[in-house]
Formats: sequence, C-alpha cells, structure tokens
Amino acid sequence: MIRALALLLACQLTGETLARALGAPIPGPVIGLALLAIGVLIHARVTGADPSKIESTELGRTAGALLGSLGLLFVPAGVGVVQQLPVVGAYGAALAAALVGSTVLTLIVTVYVFLFVKRLTSKADAP
Repeated sequence: MIRALALLLACQLTGETLARALGAPIPGPVIGLALLAIGVLIHARVTGADPSKIESTELGRTAGALLGSLGLLFVPAGVGVVQQLPVVGAYGAALAAALVGSTVLTLIVTVYVFLFVKRLTSKADAP
C-alpha cells in the first residue's frame, strides 16, 4: 500500500510541478491523473497485463480505499458554508442563478461538442 500511495502522490506532485512550471491552465492533479493513466497503459503494454483488471492490483486497492473515504474531504467545505450562512443568504439568489446558468451552459456546450465529434468521426469512417 505504501508503494501505491507513493506512486499516486508522485504522479500528483509531478502534475502539479508541470502545471506550475508551464503555467498551464489545467490543474496539477488533473495532469497527474493523466500521467498515472498513461503509466498504467504503458505498464500494461510492456507486461502484457490487462489494464481493465487494475482494481485487483495494489494500486487499484489503494485508490479504491482513498475513493471510499472521499466523502470525508467534503466535511471542511460543508463546515465553511455553515459558518458563512449570512453571506450565503445575502448572495443566495446570485449563487443559485450562477449554478443553474453554468450547468445549463455546460450541458448545451457538451451537446454541441458531442455532435461535432460525431460528425467528424462519421466522416472519418465513411469509405
């Protein structure tokens, strides 16, 4: 478990370092997750292992244990919201409008991106 945890933290640290060094607009942990996925795929190709069976490995079990405890990480944020209830009350309508508006906008953009990619892939598949 220690090796797997060290690998997860090393990927996150590498991602964070790359994000800051390159000034990338992508968060470091996202870059680290991509590096981890690439590493798992390379390892699977080199060893001939099935990457879909990762949950039975030490890395998969460690990641599963961390994900099982993920809910605990939201407790401090919830406490912060409760402590700032007057602020939330004062700006509640604006916060709700921003949440609903951004959700609707995200859904619309996602649909158009899906349609665009579908059109591109169907042209590529045509003889």
